[in-house]
Amino acid sequence: ESLIHIDDTVVASKQTFLKLHETAHHDMPTHRKMFRFFQDCEKTLDPEISDQFEREANNFARFALFKGNTFAEYAADCAFEIKTPMKLAKKFGASIYASAREFARTNHRACVVYVLEQLEFVDGDGACAVVRRIEPSPRFKAEFGVPTDKVITPDHFLWPVIPIGRKMTRPRSLSIADMNGQAHECVAEAFDTTYNIIILLYPTKALTAKTVIIPPGFQEATAS
Repeated sequence: ESLIHIDDTVVASKQTFLKLHETAHHDMPTHRKMFRFFQDCEKTLDPEISDQFEREANNFARFALFKGNTFAEYAADCAFEIKTPMKLAKKFGASIYASAREFARTNHRACVVYVLEQLEFVDGDGACAVVRRIEPSPRFKAEFGVPTDKVITPDHFLWPVIPIGRKMTRPRSLSIADMNGQAHECVAEAFDTTYNIIILLYPTKALTAKTVIIPPGFQEATAS
């Protein structure tokens, strides 16, 4: 019998992901064999292999938590707004942080999620918010690239979106350039989870984009 030890000070919604992550290490044959081997000796895994195992365990946990493509299918039927991953987080027993990342990662429309640390006030520099994660959708990545922002300061275009003194920021219009330098009207909105600040940004054209989803097993009719 194996026991999974989880820090009970971690938020309950995050504990679910951690349990699934550790389950992956136990249930995936390669992980189980390697960890048992290294537990019985003083050697350690090569850092690159260790990182690979962690990524594989994260993918296992993500797949189990969001039921494969089920989360993406639910999200596609919901409003294209920041409240959607917040609501789906409760439905899937996930944290808003994980749900927001999954919302962007699996979305067929162009959008990007910024995850910021809470605001800091630095002597001489004023306020800022360190960027923890940036999760672009495949379409956003293809059109706009992957943002490389490290910190959001008062002169950053996303600063007005940060909810200061409130939990949420209403959708705000702004403009960003694609990889060809063409400007696009966008909308950004944010939510303060208490632990992080989540920003969802998307071009307004994504609101009118339509996608035809073909069910599995569908075969196009041919003339006889």
